[in-house]
Amino acid sequence: MARFYILGKEILPGQSVELSMDVAKLHTHTPVQVPVFVERSLKDGPIVLLMAGMHGDEINGMEIIRRVIRKKWNKPIAGTIICLPVFNIFGYLNLKRELPDGRDLNRSFPGSKNGSLASQFAYQFMSQIAPNVDIVIDFHTGSAQRSNIAQVRCLLSDPISMELARVFNPPFIVHSGYISKSVREALNKMGKKILLFEGGKTNSIDETIVEEGLLGIQRILNHFHMKNFKLEPTESEPVIIKSSRWLRAPQSGVFHSVVKNGQYVEQGDLLGFVSDPYGSTERKIKSNTKGFIICTNEAPLVNKGDAIFHIGTALSPDKQA
Repeated sequence: MARFYILGKEILPGQSVELSMDVAKLHTHTPVQVPVFVERSLKDGPIVLLMAGMHGDEINGMEIIRRVIRKKWNKPIAGTIICLPVFNIFGYLNLKRELPDGRDLNRSFPGSKNGSLASQFAYQFMSQIAPNVDIVIDFHTGSAQRSNIAQVRCLLSDPISMELARVFNPPFIVHSGYISKSVREALNKMGKKILLFEGGKTNSIDETIVEEGLLGIQRILNHFHMKNFKLEPTESEPVIIKSSRWLRAPQSGVFHSVVKNGQYVEQGDLLGFVSDPYGSTERKIKSNTKGFIICTNEAPLVNKGDAIFHIGTALSPDKQA
């Protein structure tokens, strides 16, 4: 078998190791370490990274990977599974999206050894972990009170990514280009394949979303013969979203939605309304296009211009397959 090194340590066949990625130091010289769990099989195979907590308040992904480790699903019969449950340790401790320097870690790649705190986090990941993996599944949620329906985001024109997304089999596959300085863009430039799973909202655990994430992981590991989970045959295919647009609040006030995440709507359908707290005004919100609701704002109060519904336009039925 080929020799395998990560974070400066050789991982032997059949070995189970908990490592630490040193990313920075506190003012007190105390090192900040990100736990990384590595399970290598006795047989060669793909190296899969499951990661979450890029944003410290996105708890669903952390819970998905926690359960994977707890259930020992990260012990492969072939290949290697690496689990990084909480990337942004600072944000996780403070239940905040950003790092203490106010920067978004997912807009700081590929990073710099002597740059900002976020840049140092990104640099350590790109230099010590990313070169050693083949496939990455990165778990996220909607930001603030915006709740995403379970979805995988990838480039529809990339046949390998699309194949993996179909294997994962979420309710929706959403076309998403590479965002500058994101981990997706950085890994793509490195020649790695990454699926970005989105589901739920910040600072909450949604059991439906967690189950979708766990099923997707099982399907991917089965696909690469890294595990042998007994799964029920899938009864439905993902809806493929080719484009999307946000519908925004027409005024500030109390927000009421009358549609559900994942629901199909026609142009002109009533989606909800915004009213003032005194009962004197009420503005209806109607869909300006036809498509699927892939994200809803669950905040009870909104400001004019806030994103409240994300509506995705699906590929035509003949192109879905």
